[in-house]
Amino acid sequence: MTLRVTEGEQRGWAVVRVSGEMDLVTSPVLRQRVHEAVADGRHDVVLDLSGVLFCDSSGVSVLIASRRLIRSCQGRLRVILPAQGAEDGSHVNRVLGALGVRRLFDAYADVDAAVDDEASSLSA
Repeated sequence: MTLRVTEGEQRGWAVVRVSGEMDLVTSPVLRQRVHEAVADGRHDVVLDLSGVLFCDSSGVSVLIASRRLIRSCQGRLRVILPAQGAEDGSHVNRVLGALGVRRLFDAYADVDAAVDDEASSLSA
């Protein structure tokens, strides 16, 4: 399977929807899209990871690097890690939790909540 990345905008946030598998071969696609968004001046970014079926350490590295890049620009990164994700729950949420890095990310159940400055992030 490949990685599919689509972009949009909602309430001033760049929304990057990701589906498929994030691995050594496909993760650079997401890295490039995040870099392009930041280079275009979009520093508030939502990564919708609800369609990700698989994520290995290279995918996690891209997420952490994206967080670092956006924070260096005084931007905000929010991720969509729903309790019920692609099939039987959010794979990415489980991987981030297992690696102990879940707390680094402001996670939301859906894009509407992520772009709402009044909404609270999901607890780690």
